[in-house]
Amino acid sequence: MLTLTDIPIIDHHAHNLLKPEIASQYPYTSSFTEARDEQLIKNHAHTTLCYRRSIRDMSKLLECEAEESSILREREKLGLEKLTRLCFERGKIESIILDDGFLPEQILPYTWHQQFTSVYRLIRLEILAEKLFSQAPSFEDFINQFLSHLESKPSDIVGFKSISAYRSGLAIEFVSEREAKSAFQLLKNINQNQPLRLTNKALIDFILLQALEIAAQSQIPLQFHTGFGTQGFDLFLANPLHLRPILEDSRYQDVPIVLLHGSYPYTRELGYLASVYPQVYVDFGLAIPFLSVSGMRQTLSMLLELSPTSKILYSSDAHFIPDLYYLGSLWGRKILQQVLEASIIDGDLTQGEAEKIAVDILRENARKLYQIN
Repeated sequence: MLTLTDIPIIDHHAHNLLKPEIASQYPYTSSFTEARDEQLIKNHAHTTLCYRRSIRDMSKLLECEAEESSILREREKLGLEKLTRLCFERGKIESIILDDGFLPEQILPYTWHQQFTSVYRLIRLEILAEKLFSQAPSFEDFINQFLSHLESKPSDIVGFKSISAYRSGLAIEFVSEREAKSAFQLLKNINQNQPLRLTNKALIDFILLQALEIAAQSQIPLQFHTGFGTQGFDLFLANPLHLRPILEDSRYQDVPIVLLHGSYPYTRELGYLASVYPQVYVDFGLAIPFLSVSGMRQTLSMLLELSPTSKILYSSDAHFIPDLYYLGSLWGRKILQQVLEASIIDGDLTQGEAEKIAVDILRENARKLYQIN
């Protein structure tokens, strides 16, 4: 029988926790669903298998009754810092890589998280572009500033991240500078110096091509959101198969491309891409712990059908509350153990091979990919 509880974890894709005054405005159930509709959160989120299971898991961690009210009381007694420390210590989380472009005005700074573990960061490309858009008087200034930020990144930045799946889809086109400039000018005329939410496909595709070139030069990983996520986007366009033209282009074949969230429900497609493109890496964060136990097991099993185990990484996609860091680590280990033990029974792996693969997926693959010492 495998034992994975003592393996330190590198969580290669997660998010900053909310400021306490912001977190208090969110129902506890909102952290266990990708939905943002108030009625769904209020009336239905508490009936998901993930939520019901998580209540029992958190009650064991906090040593209280398996009721949301009891858990909330214990969390309040501990306070955010003690609760976070408990979740990180019990989860044996050695390092985290934060995408701190998610709700930037509502989250605690990455430096706050450093009291609990080693912290590295990602640059969320679309959010960077939005910030620079309002500052730049011309397209040329905009692109020069964008490239400068990526090229002169601080040492704690270990990767880039794109949410193009949410904004315009993963069918990235080879947009010319002339087309991108035209899109920039159109947005400037429409926006009139108001804050921008970038959804223009031509401009998004163009900045992604620029980021890919820089990533190729430094061989820094570029993460893509793929598969399911919050409501309001076209799930069909989040299928990672749309990225094939990028993956086939020789200019970008030195860029480690990390496809997130098991691409659920396109998990088999994701495993295929990892099996045939040397630069493609995959993870199963968000699918674990948000699916049922059976769903989590099936998702990881589907990844392992074809994916090289050296290209599979652990992440939690934790956000909002520290509980998700703990639950991700808890179920990441449990499901990985179950799937690897089944592979031993099937004859795919020996015990020794499975033990090494567990360490690789939970820690070593991320350490090597992001060059974390």
